[in-house]
Amino acid sequence: MKAINFNPADFEPVRQIALQFPDSSDSLSHYDTPSIKIKKNLLCRLHENGEWLAVRTDFKSREMFLEKYPETCFIIPHYKEYPYICLYVNSYSIELLREVLETGYRAIIEPKKK
Repeated sequence: MKAINFNPADFEPVRQIALQFPDSSDSLSHYDTPSIKIKKNLLCRLHENGEWLAVRTDFKSREMFLEKYPETCFIIPHYKEYPYICLYVNSYSIELLREVLETGYRAIIEPKKK
């Protein structure tokens, strides 16, 4: 059985930034964890263990964040093939959070280059 133990208040700084993006909205994800969607696309969510966030990004930015912020950013096997990065809750600066969310927002709204 999966441990479900999260505090929605840990998601509040994320909400404050992410809801400023056009077409963003509050949502619920797996196990009723708080999340933000851009139109119908998942931008970010609080993991059900309450320890980290999953945030949409692009693969190039993900590699940069992993290299530059190894104490905050990581990837789990589930997201290896998907353009997401994980951030430990309460270990990021607001500036880093904003930068990661902005890369995710751009990845969702910008059309894929052929």
